[in-house]
Amino acid sequence: MRCLVNPLKDKLARGEPVVGTFVSLPSPPFVQILAGCGFDFLIVDCEHGPISIETAQAMITATAVSSCVPLARVPWNLPWLAKPLLDAGALGIVTPLVRSPEDARTAVAACRYPPAGERGWGPFYAPSRWGLDAFAYTSQANDAVLTVLLIEHVDAVRAIDAIAAIPGIDVALIAPYDLSSSLGKPGAFEDPEFLAAVAEAERGIRAAGIVLGGLAATPERARALLAAGYRFLCLAYDVLLIETAIRRLLAELR
Repeated sequence: MRCLVNPLKDKLARGEPVVGTFVSLPSPPFVQILAGCGFDFLIVDCEHGPISIETAQAMITATAVSSCVPLARVPWNLPWLAKPLLDAGALGIVTPLVRSPEDARTAVAACRYPPAGERGWGPFYAPSRWGLDAFAYTSQANDAVLTVLLIEHVDAVRAIDAIAAIPGIDVALIAPYDLSSSLGKPGAFEDPEFLAAVAEAERGIRAAGIVLGGLAATPERARALLAAGYRFLCLAYDVLLIETAIRRLLAELR
C-alpha cells in the first residue's frame, strides 16, 4: 500500500526548519507559481482571503506541481470549517485565536478521524490528490495531517502551559499582529509588555517540545527567528511579498 507522507512532518522530525507563506489571493495559478519557487509549504488563507471552498480546493490541487505541502487556515475554530479543506487535500490546518486548552483540544480533534478525533468521513478528493484510494488515505491521515495553532492573544499566553499540554499539537505559531492588538498595543513589537508575552509563549511551547513557529516579514527577521530556535517560518504573506517586490522595482527604476 502506498504511504501518505507529509514532508513537513518528516523535516520537522529531523529538526530541520521549514519555510512557507500565507496565500490570500484566490488564485490557483499564483499558488502554482509560489509552489514552484521552492516553498516548503503554502497556507491557503480562508480567514482573511476572499477564498471560496471551490477556489481553495483548486489552490490546494495547484501545489501538486512540486513537493510544496498545502495547508489551510480556517476562519474560526470550528470543525465543520476544517473538514472540507482536509477533504480537498490540505495536509494541515492552521487554527486562529486559540485561547484555552479547550480551544486547542477542539482544533486537534477537527484534524483527526475517530476515535482519535471528530473528523467526519468523506474524503472524496484528498485521496486522488495524494495518489491513494479512500481507505488507504483515511487509515493514514491522522498521522500525516499537521495541526498548527496560532498563539495570538494574551489569553493564550496566560494559558500557554495548559494549551501546550494538549496531545496532538504539531506547531504553535506566535502571531505578532493579533497578539500586540490583544495587549492594546497594535504593532508595538518593541514594547516591553509585548516582548514579555512573546518570551512567555516561547517558553511554554519549547517546554512542551512543540515546534515553535513565527512570522517574518524580512530575511533579517527570519534569520533572527531561526537563530532563536524557530523551525516553522511564515515569510509574511503573499500580498506583502508582492507589494514589497513591486515597490522596490519601481523605486529602482525611478
